[in-house]
Amino acid sequence: MNLDNLYNPSDESIYQVKTQTAGPDGALPLTSDMLMNLPSGDIFGMTMNAGMGWQPEKLLGTEVLLLSTLGGMRNPDGKPTALALHQGHYELDIQLKAAADEITGQQGVPYAVYVSDPCDGRTQGTTGMFDSLPYRNDAAMVMRRLIRSLPTCKAVIGVASCDKGLPATMMALASQHNKSTVLIPGGSTLPAIDGEDNGKVQTIGTRFANGELSLNDACRLGCSACASSGGGCQFLGTAGTSQVVAEGLGLALPHSALAPSGEAVWVDIAKASAKAALLLQSKGITTKDVLTNKAIENAMIVHAAFGGSTNLLLHIPAIAHQAGCRIPTVDDWTRINKEVPRLVSVIPNGPVNHPTVRAFMAGGVPEVMLHLRKLGLLHEDALTVTGQTVKENLDWWEKSERRQKFRSILRERDHIDPDSVIMSPSLARDKGLTSTITFPVGNIAPEGSVIKSTAIDPSVIGKDGVYRHQGKAKVFTSEKSAVYAIKHEKVKAGDILVIIGTGPSGTGMEETYQVTSALKHLSYGKHVSLITDARFSGVSTGACIGHVGPEALADGPIGKLRDGDIVEIVVDCVKLEGSVNFLGTDENHLLTPEAGAKELQARTSHPELAPDPDLPEDTRLWALLQAASGGTWRGCIYDVEAISRHFLSHIPSNK
Repeated sequence: MNLDNLYNPSDESIYQVKTQTAGPDGALPLTSDMLMNLPSGDIFGMTMNAGMGWQPEKLLGTEVLLLSTLGGMRNPDGKPTALALHQGHYELDIQLKAAADEITGQQGVPYAVYVSDPCDGRTQGTTGMFDSLPYRNDAAMVMRRLIRSLPTCKAVIGVASCDKGLPATMMALASQHNKSTVLIPGGSTLPAIDGEDNGKVQTIGTRFANGELSLNDACRLGCSACASSGGGCQFLGTAGTSQVVAEGLGLALPHSALAPSGEAVWVDIAKASAKAALLLQSKGITTKDVLTNKAIENAMIVHAAFGGSTNLLLHIPAIAHQAGCRIPTVDDWTRINKEVPRLVSVIPNGPVNHPTVRAFMAGGVPEVMLHLRKLGLLHEDALTVTGQTVKENLDWWEKSERRQKFRSILRERDHIDPDSVIMSPSLARDKGLTSTITFPVGNIAPEGSVIKSTAIDPSVIGKDGVYRHQGKAKVFTSEKSAVYAIKHEKVKAGDILVIIGTGPSGTGMEETYQVTSALKHLSYGKHVSLITDARFSGVSTGACIGHVGPEALADGPIGKLRDGDIVEIVVDCVKLEGSVNFLGTDENHLLTPEAGAKELQARTSHPELAPDPDLPEDTRLWALLQAASGGTWRGCIYDVEAISRHFLSHIPSNK
């Protein structure tokens, strides 16, 4: 390589270079009191703002920080100069500009900073997935540092859409107890007219390998799934659920989650959110007034009514921790999911797989909340970022023109009855919608586990509402080996797959969506169950039990299972009770769960069980810190006090 080949010696313009120039016109709006009493950083900040081109006379307006996960670079025509990691953050600059313009129009001073985020879909089946969940804590930490790096800001607006960036943003906002904060959801990708959704299209490789899809069809389907260049995936996965939860918390405006990215209503939501942030600041309403224990419980109730992603069991506790609220327990989740009916029919739970944009058109979160308040389930006195209570917001929504028009458009243009997307409790019951989440326990998962029981295929559930599966385990020590077995037809109907060593200590608690998606979209998949110490994509469906605790690498019983072990799964989808037990090795002489527990205790761990050799040091550190903070059932948080106690307890005494 020659440097003359890198630089362009024929371009004479590079030598026409300035070494000094005139500074900005005007003068800073300083007073003698400001010069005497303000920190030098405040004054120098104004100097830099003028240097960036802001009009000096307008520098004393209310400062608002726009905190976003923006990624990629767009040309003026919207085409990429440089690709983003996913659509969810690619178009956020449009919402950011709309919000910034609104702030400027009201004599405020907007700032914008970015902490971009990864895509769980892009990293499925790769070592990139080992950074997925740990990224959330790191990003929230960087976001908090950025907020503190603008000491003069009075309000913070978060703009995000997807699986880890949006929870990280909510965690960062939740920590700003004494500032006004608002979350702008980044919306949904439009579905393709003749294409598959972003969840199903991720299975083209497995379906091709099993002879259920041609090469030409795989190529076409793979190209056409994403019909717009922005927004979160079209299904109610972790991205969509996180947007819904932001509204349930009262941290986002009513009817702002799941809006179609790029559309005028999506831009208008950003403008309205900026107005709300300024109004909150002027009224002295801060995050601690909005994010309360009642707000956390409202979010859990909305999560249950939508049938949301199990990943929010990790994210809502983390948001509660940052807000200084009580962290919900498994008992809280169980109680709420027993009380709250599922009301929403969208991908992936069905029964009709509507894309999430239809949920928005049918009325979104406030429409669901209207049904919930009739059941007396909501804390209607909880304050929200409108400056009003949940009750006042719902009173407005019920009679609003916005509600009537969007529901009419869905009915008249798309020929979809909005009441078939967001159902009344009685209709949902008649359609067979079951509550969202069950927490099976047993000798394989003595600390608990989770299954989205509402997503089990109804055809394999008994008439009594109970899913039962007893079979032989096929044990894998990596997701990769399980996927290989599926693609090479080594998995059959009736098998119980067990994937171990994929919890926090093994892979950073990776998602195993390659496996769960394959089982959903293969013809025999509904007759296969999965048990793992990993977690699942929000779009996962089927009899998939995850979050098993203790994890295998923490000497959990799941790590002692072997091929051929008899395992029994029982999930009552009505009572939301379940068990997952090892019953021995002989089908003709089954052990009781208690005897099975003793046999597992006497065993050594699986001989191939080990952390993934490619596990990053960063993720190993995250795993240690979150374990000291209470582990997955406390949301994989960093609890500084708990970490400090853990650290101090291991310091040798000087005595």
